[in-house]
Amino acid sequence: MKKLVLMIMMAFFAISPAKAQLNVSISGAAQAPIPVAFPKIMSDNNGVGAFLGFSYANKVRDVALADLERSGLFRIINERSYIQKFSSMEQTPVFGDWRVINAQVLVQSAILEEEGDELKLKFKLWDIVSQKELLFEVYTADKDNWRRMAHSMADAIYERLTGDTGYFNTVIAYISESGPSSKRVKRLALMDQDGDGHRFLTSGANLVLTPRFSPDMQYIAYLSFINNKPRVYMYNLKTKRTELLGNFPGMTFAPAFSPDSKSILLSYAKNGVTDIYEMDLATRQTKKLTSGPSIDTSPNYSPDGEKIVFNSDRGGNQQLYIMNRDGSNVERISFRQGSRYATPAWSPRGDYIAFTRMEGGQFYIGVMYPDGTGERTLASGFLVEGPTWSPNGRVLMFYRQNRGTATTNGDTQLYSVDVTGQNERLVITPGDGSDPAWSPLL
Repeated sequence: MKKLVLMIMMAFFAISPAKAQLNVSISGAAQAPIPVAFPKIMSDNNGVGAFLGFSYANKVRDVALADLERSGLFRIINERSYIQKFSSMEQTPVFGDWRVINAQVLVQSAILEEEGDELKLKFKLWDIVSQKELLFEVYTADKDNWRRMAHSMADAIYERLTGDTGYFNTVIAYISESGPSSKRVKRLALMDQDGDGHRFLTSGANLVLTPRFSPDMQYIAYLSFINNKPRVYMYNLKTKRTELLGNFPGMTFAPAFSPDSKSILLSYAKNGVTDIYEMDLATRQTKKLTSGPSIDTSPNYSPDGEKIVFNSDRGGNQQLYIMNRDGSNVERISFRQGSRYATPAWSPRGDYIAFTRMEGGQFYIGVMYPDGTGERTLASGFLVEGPTWSPNGRVLMFYRQNRGTATTNGDTQLYSVDVTGQNERLVITPGDGSDPAWSPLL
């Protein structure tokens, strides 16, 4: 993939009244989305794309609009109501024309097809109420990276209006499922967070589960049953080669990379006991972090790499625990009566731990503070599992399986939901999908 080059001409303007007015709170209760006017992107309309009937301007706008709308924080005003028509980036908005249609924010943009294979996108973000320019950026990208350009545009708008980094220029690794329940095919797949660019990374000859990205985007670690031996493997995203992680004689599973990508956690099962190990990826030396007769698994680092959350049955049933990185000072953090907990995932912001909870024959996706307080449910169903965080820590993705019949599995699909529990959305995949993993920003 060719590199997207971003040239920031004028970054976030220090306009206190506008910023205070447009800042969106996305950590509390649901609120009305911000009305945004987003006219068509102006274009020179004389490039190769136009000749072939392909409009980069329209395509970039469509992708950016979809990103913003899918977040649930923005409402795009229908363009048929727009009064002012722009013909150049030098035009100043007629703010009264935008106020009358109740727009709070205006996106003014243009795209040029440079000589060769490059596109140049310019856009401004205006606060209609204060009549101030909030943002002006210029992006240059290869034409085959126009989607990355669109996602970066949406990220910049999202960040300027919410104060949080965006999450649109990311990819999702997941397990693509097909076939009958007696002979289920599970393949490692990769796609953009909006479902575009879907591709398979494994053939389906061997069962694969639980993919996890390294923070430096060099590897995807996952569990695979090659020759009926469940082991952790690493797929190199650059070389597209796969290697076995470690030389454990028994089952290894539940991989998780450290924030600096230099170490990886995994669970090792032997003689009915499962312990958590940390491996140095440079030396391949391992360190045992847990011990005893319990099953300890699903480890996950805190964002600073100092602590590890995991689930264990050491207290009699499956609960969540936190320990120091060296395995010391183990503390239980889940205490809901009649519930079992699994698949903890620490938010990139460090403020929440997401989890799967099982209670009364139902499954739940929830979050709690790292000390175990403030637990709340975000999603529920016959089977919901495997939460993974967006890189800004504001959205979760998980999978949901519907109840099947005696002879068939129920549909298994990916969903996203924001941290408030609002805006749950289906994530479209070509077939059934499970075990999502959200990448860092590209």
